[in-house]
Amino acid sequence: MPGKLYPEDQKRVEEYLSSPTHQVERKPFNVWLLLGGITLMVIFMGLLSRLLSWFALG
Repeated sequence: MPGKLYPEDQKRVEEYLSSPTHQVERKPFNVWLLLGGITLMVIFMGLLSRLLSWFALG
């Protein structure tokens, strides 16, 4: 199957992508923020599991 669209289909795709919905400005992806969030969640869940085991085993 060829990778090119018919001209009328390509025009519809370009109109769809140029609509204001698809023109949202976004901040650049920050991998350190993601890794920090994952690290904090792992620490929090580990502490929560220790707290729950302390209550359960008394």
